[in-house]
Amino acid sequence: MRPLENVIWQALTTRHTRFAQSFGTARRFVPEVGPLAAFEQHGDEGYVSLAGLVDGGTVGVFLEEPYAPRPGWEFVVGAPLLQMICENGAASARPSNGHPKIEVLGDKDSPEMLELTALTKPGPFSTRTHELGYYVGIRDAGKLVAMAGERLKVPGHTEVSAVCTHPDHLGKGYAATLMNEVMSAIRGRGETAFLHVRGDNPRAIALYERLGFRISWRGHFAVLRKRNRDAEASQVSHY
Repeated sequence: MRPLENVIWQALTTRHTRFAQSFGTARRFVPEVGPLAAFEQHGDEGYVSLAGLVDGGTVGVFLEEPYAPRPGWEFVVGAPLLQMICENGAASARPSNGHPKIEVLGDKDSPEMLELTALTKPGPFSTRTHELGYYVGIRDAGKLVAMAGERLKVPGHTEVSAVCTHPDHLGKGYAATLMNEVMSAIRGRGETAFLHVRGDNPRAIALYERLGFRISWRGHFAVLRKRNRDAEASQVSHY
């Protein structure tokens, strides 16, 4: 297995075991950290195992191919997914205007981080997601307007994630500034930075390429909900 292959599974079986729930051949992050989940191997057994971890809500999985219908599961949303890696260790970008102060974010900032990610939708973010690693932000008039941090961690690699900027503050270079800060911390630990981005988000892809990232994998993500057995039975009876 290459270092970033089946990366959610690898994270949950190595550096993120303390955040993991497991059942059979599936693992997921505890819901307060996030909805990401994975199977040891893709197939019917994996989905059966995953069902044992889902009481309600949704889970997100990374797939090699577009999601195909599975018994007991409802497809909520999905899209092409790119994994990008920065191996040159020399990322750079245009400095943001005015060199704003970068602030380390933690528990006390969680409500504002949730508010910003709910508005900008950089990917799933929950009440304890910030516990996964180093998170930083920029404030304007005391309000958090941009942030970035670390999510998936596997041996030798750390993912840059939750990169987002309030719509009123776009074009100031905040995302690049914060990504460079996070990537500097990753390189300082002797690790390689990587990230995931929707394949239909050219603006973000262009930014990441300017920062030195290149595409290392093309796949898909899917957000799934376990079907309610009573609802399924009712549908069958109705028809």
